[in-house]
Amino acid sequence: MTRHGLTCLLLGAMAWGQAATSTPLPAPQKPAGENSSTAKTTEGAPQEGSPEASKVAPDAPVITIKGLCDQLAAKAPALECRTVITRAEFEQIIEAVQPSMPARVRRQFATRYANALAMSKKAEEMGLDKGPSYEEHMRLARIQVLSGELNKAMQEKASQITDKEIDDYYKNNLDKFEQVETNRIYVPKTQQPPAEESKDKKLSEEEQQKRTQASEQTMKTEADKLQARAAAGEDFIKLQEEAYQVAGIKSSAPNTSMGKIRRNMLPASQASVMDLKVGEVSAVISDQSGYFIYKLVSKVTMPVDQAREEIKGTLRSQRLQEEMKAVQESTTPTLDEAYFGPETPARGPVPPAGSPPSPAKPPSPPGPK
Repeated sequence: MTRHGLTCLLLGAMAWGQAATSTPLPAPQKPAGENSSTAKTTEGAPQEGSPEASKVAPDAPVITIKGLCDQLAAKAPALECRTVITRAEFEQIIEAVQPSMPARVRRQFATRYANALAMSKKAEEMGLDKGPSYEEHMRLARIQVLSGELNKAMQEKASQITDKEIDDYYKNNLDKFEQVETNRIYVPKTQQPPAEESKDKKLSEEEQQKRTQASEQTMKTEADKLQARAAAGEDFIKLQEEAYQVAGIKSSAPNTSMGKIRRNMLPASQASVMDLKVGEVSAVISDQSGYFIYKLVSKVTMPVDQAREEIKGTLRSQRLQEEMKAVQESTTPTLDEAYFGPETPARGPVPPAGSPPSPAKPPSPPGPK
């Protein structure tokens, strides 16, 4: 069960009387051959979605809890004290908690729900449904439920997207649906120090800085040479292997074929690749992790029918963010710093993929994002 489902289960248990009936009903007849050792808290109702479950009538009891009823029924000796929950009532609970709850989980949920009803009834008998603590919990539960209902309503509204809106977005953002095939050479930013040198000699900070600067200049010069040779038509695989040799990397050179990529799969610093002409080789592109040289092999635009679901998801996300932003900006909370203290500074940005690798480990070329 998800965290959301467990939370809603507890909230549902507080209002157990809405989901269960304490009116005495005839005990449901058991099908012939049913084992009498069936679980006590359920009548062995078949899992939702199975052929057997579809045959259970909406008003048929699927959970029977003996010994749980209101005080009036408990005082009537002629009536059996029990609470019965029908299939329709149980599925209404599931719909509120987790509509997509798998069939294999529903039996566990039913058992836990029955136990929660018993505990809530005992709490009422002990008077725990009165007092400031209970009232505050109910107030917070109401806020949580209403927030969830608003979020659900916003999602439903944001999902109402017409075909015309999808077509208009596609026409206005054709560049987002371009797919290209490229070859790429990755040139590491620095050279790897010889293994024997790193063990026998420890450089001073000044010497290490000079070594790094010289190493970076060597690799930048090498990247320029490789770009010129690539533009002249030399094989990318051969050039990639040379880049690793100059860098002092012993591991195998990476594959130069990048397959099909789109603009949103590339780092911002490399997005200009999408603007190349077929057969054209890019200039050297500098990134935090190294240097990149691309050759555009082919370019096509994804058909609108193939992009329809993606566009629908994008528009839905945009609308939901706009709706949420409007609600949040409609109020302005002010926190007292004397009580809460000053606002904690936001954490620094996470280093982007492909940040300079440790000299002790050969770098791996970052792939498309």
